[in-house]
Amino acid sequence: MPKMKTRRAAAKRFSKTASGKFKRRKKGLRHILEKHSSNVKRRRGKVAYVHEADHGRVSRMLPNG
Repeated sequence: MPKMKTRRAAAKRFSKTASGKFKRRKKGLRHILEKHSSNVKRRRGKVAYVHEADHGRVSRMLPNG
């Protein structure tokens, strides 16, 4: 059986934490930021976690963590 390959697009977007969760970035912080308030921009800069329902999908895309 061949080796499992990591999906490179997923590897750039998600990283596994020590507790086994997956970290992700929030959307909406790339460009056209002047219409958003500073509170919104601050919230979007913080870390978010992948929902439990999507955990299996992300872990299949990242077989080596």
